[in-house]
Amino acid sequence: MYTDIFKTMTDQTEKQFEPYFKFNKLVAKNVQTMTELQMNAMQTYTDMGLAQMKAVSEIKDVNSLTAFNSQQLAALTQLSQQMMSDSTKLQTVAKEFKEDVETLTTENLKTVTPA
Repeated sequence: MYTDIFKTMTDQTEKQFEPYFKFNKLVAKNVQTMTELQMNAMQTYTDMGLAQMKAVSEIKDVNSLTAFNSQQLAALTQLSQQMMSDSTKLQTVAKEFKEDVETLTTENLKTVTPA
């Protein structure tokens, strides 16, 4: 008898907190994805910055200065493309998170709202 009561209470508690657990997993997944995206972006921008520092340090004369200046347009283009790519990835992650939260909310509303 008591076993059935405790089992019922446990089942009801699990059912009650299930949406919170799902949401927490969703947030944790999103934080992990965002962290990976930011770490990759930081590595890329660091590599680009170091490459520019190295290029500046190799300027020895007018010819090397001219070569450096001509490479700057390519470097800025690469930086711009990388920023656009990172922005697109960020938008995709945000959109997926929004859709997942909406799906979770819809599922939870179906279980709460009588049919």
